[in-house]
Amino acid sequence: MLNRRTFGKSLLAGAATLSAPSLLRAQAGWPSRPITYVIPFNPGGESDVTARFQQPFMEEITGQSVVITSRPGAGGATSWAQLNSLEADGYTIMNTIVPHTILQPAMKDVGYQTADINNVFFFHYTPDAVLVRADSPFQTLQDLIDFATDNPGALTMGGSGTNTANHLASVIFGDLTGAKVTYVPFSGSAPAMTAVLGGQIGGGMSYTTQAVRAGDQVRTLAVATEDRVAALPDVPTFRELGFDHVGGAYRGVAVPAGTPAAVQQQLSDVIGQVNANPEFQRQMTEAGYQVVDIPLANVPAFIEERQGAYAPAIERMRG
Repeated sequence: MLNRRTFGKSLLAGAATLSAPSLLRAQAGWPSRPITYVIPFNPGGESDVTARFQQPFMEEITGQSVVITSRPGAGGATSWAQLNSLEADGYTIMNTIVPHTILQPAMKDVGYQTADINNVFFFHYTPDAVLVRADSPFQTLQDLIDFATDNPGALTMGGSGTNTANHLASVIFGDLTGAKVTYVPFSGSAPAMTAVLGGQIGGGMSYTTQAVRAGDQVRTLAVATEDRVAALPDVPTFRELGFDHVGGAYRGVAVPAGTPAAVQQQLSDVIGQVNANPEFQRQMTEAGYQVVDIPLANVPAFIEERQGAYAPAIERMRG
């Protein structure tokens, strides 16, 4: 598992050179005007929410406005395929997600390759969570596993699209437990949750954030974190239940290829400073997110590690 401790040393080394916003602005002249932050999904989803958590802190550090704009399409692929056609000057940045940017090009032609995405920082992950409606007969994860094992394919579990973190989680879940569920893709995690609450599907291959938002309308059976989630203290981790699964949707920030190296480093440092802010950490934790520090220098190793981790599931998804 990649966490704050693993990647903290590089972050601290970079942050130490950026003791004041004026120093940031002085180097390479960046930023001297507003920054556009592109979210490749609809407003209100996890990517949009966390960008808006970041926004005021980024503005305070840089002294410039950060304008958030949504450009949804094809589970993020539409925007990611256009990333490198944008001006490479550091004034347009884009939200990215792993495993999406690994799974999508591995499964079909989506107009970009994983290596085309120039990430400068991954700042959190949204942990996987298995949840059902509060009146579901499944009281525990084992109840759900037993039913899905005895009735292969009968249990429908919704998630955010195909070739996404939720889709991957459903494959990993089957591998770990032997349970056979039918994954139902929706256009986002929120629509999938609506279907769970409406009883159209049996449960959700979802995120801790959706569980926090839904509150007592759902029963969360397990979360994919190393330790229990502060916002869901009564929910066991997969590892507590005997299943070695820690993961979810890792969200980061990327810039177009050709963006000056100094600007990439400064942007990485800005996001690291935001991550270090106690108020930002509080907001993220209360909403069910897990803050991680994966700065520019560590991004290649992170992507390589994730590609290796996802490879077996990708083969099964192709099959």
